[in-house]
Amino acid sequence: MRKTVVFGLALVLLAAVLAQAAQDEKPRLGVLRFTNNTSAGWWSSTVANELSDMLASELASTKAFQVLERKEIDAAIYEQDLSQTDRISSATKVKLGKMKGANYLVAATVSAYEEQTRETGGGVRVGPVSLGGKRDKTYIAVDLKIIDTETGEIVDTRTIEAEAKGTAIGAGLNLRGFSLSGADAQKTPAGKAIRACVIYCSEYLACSLVQGQDASCMKKWDKMEEKRRERTKGAIDIK
Repeated sequence: MRKTVVFGLALVLLAAVLAQAAQDEKPRLGVLRFTNNTSAGWWSSTVANELSDMLASELASTKAFQVLERKEIDAAIYEQDLSQTDRISSATKVKLGKMKGANYLVAATVSAYEEQTRETGGGVRVGPVSLGGKRDKTYIAVDLKIIDTETGEIVDTRTIEAEAKGTAIGAGLNLRGFSLSGADAQKTPAGKAIRACVIYCSEYLACSLVQGQDASCMKKWDKMEEKRRERTKGAIDIK
């Protein structure tokens, strides 16, 4: 009986060790704040933080990464910047490339944002509410950079695109003061496109960093990238 109990405890301990080892093998990923290179009227520092948190949540949901909190990354960057000044003793300076144990940092930039709105006719407006009056189409592109924290090298880049369509109702057309955390905002074409783009970003990172550049999933992304490049070149008329 005693041997059985000891054996059972040993199995439980072994399972815990193996589970921890599997967790430790997952890439440790930190998501930096999003930046914006477009003239989107809804952009603000609040949205930049919300997008960062949204991507971190989507990455965590893939179960493929150990995701570090953005606040921890910000604190690590501050410590590293401070360590490069003469105000910190050389004996206690923080070493670059050791940000909270992250293997990679993800930098994301909104590089394109377009809205197309057209009248559909037959619109009815009662006070601030408009029903069936306009049709929205939103396109967004995000440039991803994956940075190796040990070397500072950019080990992968990719442009991720998303598009959404829908009928705009009420204040959904007014994107100034736009907050991604609002339920109404997420129902608009803009909110849908942004959320889809962030999900695509998390799926691409899982493919690239976990399954590898030679994985079968990369064929889909390479094909999408080829189409994106062809569309971009087709929009330019060089004589």
